[in-house]
Amino acid sequence: MTSDEGGRERPEGRADWIFTGGQAEPMPATVGAAAGAAGEMLELSRAHPDEVRRERRWASPWWHLALLPLALLMLFPFFWLVVTSLQTVEQSRTAGLHFSLQFHNYVDALTQAPFTRWLANTTVVSVTVVISNLVLCSLAGYALARIRFFGNGALFLVILATLMVPFQVVMVPTLLIVRGLGLVDTLPALMGPNLVTPFGVFLLRQFFKTMPVEIEEAARIDGASRLGTLVKVVLPSMRAPLATVGIMTLLWTWNDFLWPLIVIQSEKNYTLQLGLMTFQGAHNINWPLVMAGTVMTQIPMLVIFVLAQRWFVQSLATQGLKG
Repeated sequence: MTSDEGGRERPEGRADWIFTGGQAEPMPATVGAAAGAAGEMLELSRAHPDEVRRERRWASPWWHLALLPLALLMLFPFFWLVVTSLQTVEQSRTAGLHFSLQFHNYVDALTQAPFTRWLANTTVVSVTVVISNLVLCSLAGYALARIRFFGNGALFLVILATLMVPFQVVMVPTLLIVRGLGLVDTLPALMGPNLVTPFGVFLLRQFFKTMPVEIEEAARIDGASRLGTLVKVVLPSMRAPLATVGIMTLLWTWNDFLWPLIVIQSEKNYTLQLGLMTFQGAHNINWPLVMAGTVMTQIPMLVIFVLAQRWFVQSLATQGLKG
């Protein structure tokens, strides 16, 4: 038996006993379990960061084995696309995969149509729409999140409601507005309806709501205007959501086919997706040229997504500022 500082006896080697009313009693099971869990967390916090990352990486290897077939299944259409772009016309019309390195299909796709002009049109439209969405959606989202005015909540509900309206419903009214402005068959007709999107306003507004307002109040006390606070204090800490809005807007604009098909008539104003339609005839389709053009139109999007994917993933995994 051992004694504690107060002279009370404790059984030797039994640190899991407690004193109640001057008597030594066994520690309750729940208290012991909590103490054990706390000890494990303390040991984990003392572990080397590399060891912790290594344990997390190999904690569930079975998930990787389950996701590998799904990844291969997702990549198979792109693999088929690349293989078909390197085939002859006769091979593309038969069943099965035929490996033939016909790289001249890419050269033919570039030379048989004004591909570079279509690429320039698509780039101008996409870059303009992305920049406009980043600016206007940031201003609208910040106003809805921080400025109190009459009808704030109702306006936000109206914006949310527009997310549930498919484009086919508003397609004809939008076309009438564009025609009334005299913008049919021009590149501004492709930019105007997409300069600000409800998705961007909604996403940025939600991130603004999760950020602590004390930082903005400190900037306002130091003499910064509301716009200066937004530009110099708030937006620099929102790279992830801004990157998400930019990537999603770029993908939608770059791959848009229906709206350009409606408002663009002359071939000089075609976008890439609309220009690929010229490789298809009424009774004959040159599939290798179509696939080669499709591969070239998707390569820029794949490169941009790979470079910006960490911002995209971070915006889905975190909200606001990290403590």
